[in-house]
Amino acid sequence: MTQPNAIWHFPPRSTPSTDFIQAVSHYTSESEGKFAAQLLWQRGIQASGQLDSFVNPEAYLPTPASAFGEEMEWAIARLIKARQSHEKVAIWGDFDADGVTATSVLWEGIGQFFPRGDRLSYVIPNRLKESHGLSIHGLDALADQGITLIVTCDTGSTNLAEIDHANGLGIDIIVTDHHTLPSVRPHVTAIINPRSLPSDHPLAHLSGVAVAYKLIEALYTALPDIPSLPLTQLLDLVAIGLIADLVELKRDCRYLAQVGIRQLQTQVNTPTRPGIAELLKYCRRSGDRPTDISFGIGPRINAISRIHGDAHFCVDLLTSTDIDQCRQLAEATELANLRRKALQRDVEHQVTMRLAELDLSTTGVIVLADAQWPVGVLGLVAGHIAQTYGRPAILLSYPTPQPSHQSAINQRVASADSPSQVLIARGSARSVNAINLYDLVKSQSHLLRSFGGHPFAAGLSLRVDDIQFFADAINQEFRSRYGTAIAQQPVVQADLTVHVADLGRPLFRELSLLEPYGMGNPIPRLLIRHCWFTNVWNRNIQDFNNRKLNYIKTTFNLWDDSVNQGFPGTWWGHYKEDVPDGRCEALVELDYNSAPQRKHKPHYEIRLIAVRPLAVSASPYQVVHHNSLSNTPQPSSQQLLDWRTKTLPSVPGSPGDSFPDPVTPQPLNEEAQPDCIPVEVNQRPATWHDFYDGLNQAQQQNTPLAIAFPPPANQTPLQIWHRLVGIAKYSSRTQQPTSIDELQNILGIGGRSLQLGLSALTALGFRITPASHQITIMAQSPLSESTRDPETPPALSLIQNFITAIEEEQFRQRFFHEVPTSTLQTVANEFLKSPTH
Repeated sequence: MTQPNAIWHFPPRSTPSTDFIQAVSHYTSESEGKFAAQLLWQRGIQASGQLDSFVNPEAYLPTPASAFGEEMEWAIARLIKARQSHEKVAIWGDFDADGVTATSVLWEGIGQFFPRGDRLSYVIPNRLKESHGLSIHGLDALADQGITLIVTCDTGSTNLAEIDHANGLGIDIIVTDHHTLPSVRPHVTAIINPRSLPSDHPLAHLSGVAVAYKLIEALYTALPDIPSLPLTQLLDLVAIGLIADLVELKRDCRYLAQVGIRQLQTQVNTPTRPGIAELLKYCRRSGDRPTDISFGIGPRINAISRIHGDAHFCVDLLTSTDIDQCRQLAEATELANLRRKALQRDVEHQVTMRLAELDLSTTGVIVLADAQWPVGVLGLVAGHIAQTYGRPAILLSYPTPQPSHQSAINQRVASADSPSQVLIARGSARSVNAINLYDLVKSQSHLLRSFGGHPFAAGLSLRVDDIQFFADAINQEFRSRYGTAIAQQPVVQADLTVHVADLGRPLFRELSLLEPYGMGNPIPRLLIRHCWFTNVWNRNIQDFNNRKLNYIKTTFNLWDDSVNQGFPGTWWGHYKEDVPDGRCEALVELDYNSAPQRKHKPHYEIRLIAVRPLAVSASPYQVVHHNSLSNTPQPSSQQLLDWRTKTLPSVPGSPGDSFPDPVTPQPLNEEAQPDCIPVEVNQRPATWHDFYDGLNQAQQQNTPLAIAFPPPANQTPLQIWHRLVGIAKYSSRTQQPTSIDELQNILGIGGRSLQLGLSALTALGFRITPASHQITIMAQSPLSESTRDPETPPALSLIQNFITAIEEEQFRQRFFHEVPTSTLQTVANEFLKSPTH
């Protein structure tokens, strides 16, 4: 089950045009295309021209490598010089899937121009012993081998000291990378990094392997008569790295992933890369879908360095044509991945237990360390914890175990036997909710030995003695930038509302129109309401030798009123006890399981992402029902009276505006007039839960329920913000406490929105002091013009959070004011027949 306080977020309601639905239907022969059209429309694809280039890579014009300008020209010139001068060249890669595939692309691509093993070699740091990027000792070793040119991939942009050291050794460096750029250009021959391009550039979001591919593309263009390997044969490696690295799959990234997957699926029948063919066999996939990479090949490549540290043989696995060698390497990769799953599960359990002992209400950034945690899985666990708890997570491992009564966070750690010994902790950080984790970590660079990454993920190392200082300081920095509200509630995202009857082949093939998925175009998450589970069972997964592993999956059948047969599904990492009884709402992803099992042929199934009892419903418009509900028997009915005012003011209102008189009260069922005093819902609901409370009360008193709330106040979110600032200034001058309830009534907003507004006021220089049900607002520093027209963070970010919350709240209020009475009656009947109401 998701965290109890999780926010279930739904996209703004928008309806695609009839013409657009018709255009989408041309690509969906087995269905009407309405779900795909809705999803595309929500994601900004709203014209036929956009649709064609999005769906069909042949309709997209890729951006040439020359778009990198002079940096690419300098890189190609230096490589040509090295070839002509018979210099020795080294590739410096990285140990994750993006880095390994980038190394493989350069190994094969540059290998068309330099003899491999003689004048061309490669280096990949050991994940368990070294950090990302260049190292002094590694550069010294290459200098001893006579290397005069290094080409990096997926790394190197911020290794300023190491680059200067290489220059002193007489080694030139070409950097190909996609991570954060330093403020000053490093002393390199060339630096090819898409972060130097405008954010809307077609190449702006290339991953490390895609940047490496662009370098090879430019080299092929400059020396077209030399290569014997077609450039297109590198595209399967590009697709693996792109999708495994979770970059934004738009424009050229999407194009490269599309054509790369086409190349990848040829490995099943006519393998040119027997290592990849063997990996596809182990993960029981065909290579024709992005999930074959994200859930199959990618994790297995990453598992090698996570378990063994050394990822060198991954390059052999991906590039070798020796079938026997590739089978041995693939088997070792599979064993490493199974071991990784078990370790990840163990660490996640330990971290969760530690978090249960912390006061998370005062924690913006989770920082935990332990001597027993394997450093190779910390990034995976940190990502899971960040998503679950709705705030950045930093997990560290250090070399010397502590006595059982000590904690790396709560106490200073001694330096074991030698006072002069310096113990270094290493780990990974992951972020959520658009929090720039890289900047947060960088703000504490004075405490760090090394760090690198991008806004959502980073790696770092620091002295064990400094862990507590680092935890305190980064949380203080977080509060100064983001306040406290942003880190309080995890968010789960829904995309479409469907019924169980909609699940299956037609919907799967329709949604596959949007593949490949990635950042900016995530796998669609489907909301299914009024559903329940049967045949729930969990078991440990087994390796290919039928040995049980400490990694759980729960299987089930999902039902709702639209079907007479349940739909199969899986919930990874959860026990059957985690599945709630009774009616629920669930977020799922639809998938095709192509792996035949003992009792099951290949079949369509769902992956459960989140679930909660139906009574926790938090969004007003998620309860709109399809026609199938009207065909279900209604065991009970509640008489409803519609006493709402139906007319809204035609122009934006102000606090003094008056509204038209209410219409004459009318029951929804005009034949059944009330003969007793009804229960009234006379406050604007924020969620269906408010409506359900009234239903319960009316049912218990055996009276009608009157929907009598007034229309929403017609103020813009910005007007409400200005009014809140005005109240704050007035309260500060008068030094009088303000009632929280009164403040909510004056502004016409809910409690969560008010808390976001108070956080924004704090960023502007106000001090908020709570007392009972009141607050005192004081201006503790001179107020800037940002109170009227804020332009600088963190105030701007927090004000935007407040405005966004108000927009969502106003939408809910308008929904309840305008929702058809027939929908209210359907929802009431459905709620009353639910066994959990």
